[in-house]
Amino acid sequence: MPEDVEMNDSQTQTAAAASSSSSDPAAPVASTLHHLKEIASAIEAGSLSKEVRRISRAVRPTVALCRRLTARDVAAFLAFALPPSSDAFARLSALVPKEDGSEMDVDTSAPATQVSIKHGLPEIEIYCYLLVLIFLIDHKKYDEAKACASASIARLKNLNRRTVDVLACRLYSYYSYVHELTNTLSEIRGILLALHRMATLHRDELGQETLLNLLLRNYLHYNLYDQAEKLRSKAPRFEAHSNQQFCRYLFYLGKIRTIQLEYTDAKESLLQAARKAPTTAQGFRIQCNKWAIIVRLLLGEMPERTVFMQKGMKVALTPYFELTNAVRVGDLELFRAVADKFSSTFSADRTCNLIVRLRHNVIRTGLRNISISYSRISLTDIAKKLRLDSVNPVADAESIVAKAIRDGAIDATIDHANGWMVSKETGDVYSTNEPQIAFNSRIAFCLNMHNEAVKALRFPPNSHKEKESAEKRRERLQQEEELAKHMAEEDDDDF
Repeated sequence: MPEDVEMNDSQTQTAAAASSSSSDPAAPVASTLHHLKEIASAIEAGSLSKEVRRISRAVRPTVALCRRLTARDVAAFLAFALPPSSDAFARLSALVPKEDGSEMDVDTSAPATQVSIKHGLPEIEIYCYLLVLIFLIDHKKYDEAKACASASIARLKNLNRRTVDVLACRLYSYYSYVHELTNTLSEIRGILLALHRMATLHRDELGQETLLNLLLRNYLHYNLYDQAEKLRSKAPRFEAHSNQQFCRYLFYLGKIRTIQLEYTDAKESLLQAARKAPTTAQGFRIQCNKWAIIVRLLLGEMPERTVFMQKGMKVALTPYFELTNAVRVGDLELFRAVADKFSSTFSADRTCNLIVRLRHNVIRTGLRNISISYSRISLTDIAKKLRLDSVNPVADAESIVAKAIRDGAIDATIDHANGWMVSKETGDVYSTNEPQIAFNSRIAFCLNMHNEAVKALRFPPNSHKEKESAEKRRERLQQEEELAKHMAEEDDDDF
């Protein structure tokens, strides 16, 4: 959600402004209000030229600016951007808290060039709704924020402009976020479904991506996994437009697959989400790794130690590291102790039901270690080593051993007459198909990554037909560098 990642673009711009002001003491420092006016001017230019990418770039610094925004700045910007007689101005001005004993900021520190915009553009109006909504959420005025969000959604229903879609997606996200903060997500589910239907009819693919993820999050918040899967399977499919939304979709898909016991598909989705997420999306990547660790343990795999030692994740993944150690050892008593010790953490992460499923894997791992260590061992000793605390541990041990033999987890036989488990001699693993299967999975992963990289390549039109001159080549390389820079900025934008 919007709080997962701080936007690096705005931080870079702020640092650049600070460095330029320090190098030139005489240069005036632009105020927050002037920055907002420049954003409005850029949105207006993008709207008139119908450049969606330009509007997207202009909106990026908004979240960082809102951190140092005051009510006077918001009121002054609304007076600048909206006609005083408009309904939007009256509605938003009433929601902004008044500051007593001070007048509105006068933009005295702004450069000499004045910024002016044309009133009446829907893009400017929607941006004002977005700015006020973020400001109210930051100041924890959730009732006013919900009123602002509802008004903005009602206004968006009457618009069908592709230049508004970028702003609308952000409004959808904050609309869902403020209801999540007030624990009223169930109230807006019908509205989100109607908005998704409207975006589909308008062929707004970016809006469909955003709303589908918000609906999946809404369903998963109330553990409605079946309904989430029905929606996901019937929603229109198209090529992803936003890397951030695609990462969220993969994460939600991984959670659904995990609950449905489809661990192989869940592991692939979760690991892909963690890899594709920007490095600045620390909270999101931690959640992906937590679920991926549990899924790998349920598959009988042991995550590498480097997974738990990633930069900035060591503390958050400590409970899962101790859980992995208990599963690796196959100690049922240690597993119970870890589950009880970090029960609050697992409850907050909503992985408690998955931890319960791991009990069988712990027993199976311990049984595998026993079968490797002993050529013959009694079922009574197996029950003691596994620390089974049931009423009839010997009978439970016998059924556990029988199921492990049937599933192929261990290569042994049961002597029911004497009450023994007789392990067969361990053969050479390289005489089996296991190395071939392991290499095949690695090759398939590399080929899949290569195919995705090829699909992501962009080529100029008719590049194979025309021979370009040196000057055209320089221009093309410069355009490619600018495009790569913009794409890198978008990857870290508002995760």
